[in-house]
Amino acid sequence: MEVKINKEIRNYTESMFFGLSLRQFIFSVLACGVAVGLYFLLRPHFGTETLSWMCILGAAPFALIGFVKYNGMTAEQFLWAWIKSEFLIPKRLLFSPDNLYYEALKETIQDHEREAMGIRRKHKAQTKKSKKQGGKR
Repeated sequence: MEVKINKEIRNYTESMFFGLSLRQFIFSVLACGVAVGLYFLLRPHFGTETLSWMCILGAAPFALIGFVKYNGMTAEQFLWAWIKSEFLIPKRLLFSPDNLYYEALKETIQDHEREAMGIRRKHKAQTKKSKKQGGKR
């Protein structure tokens, strides 16, 4: 006797009908119902090939809703999360980097910059003086 155990216990789903979970079974029945309804509704208006494609396209959303899981969410949970994030609670995210090293040494850096500016001014003044003196000779 062999018992199948999932590695992740949260991924366990109980099989109800034909190896499908209750959710999958309900949406499969809905998909079949939509396909049959579309067939009888559109049969007088279209040929067999076109009608078969319309039935497939009409049933596909219901089949997808029943079987699709994205990031552990069902299709309607994902749709609600998407609507909330895009339309109901949109946020504008701005990137503003924090440089902790610069913040810690900001005063020291500014002091060195002031000192460098003072040295440049002195040097500039000295070169002006020497040019004036050199020019008068």
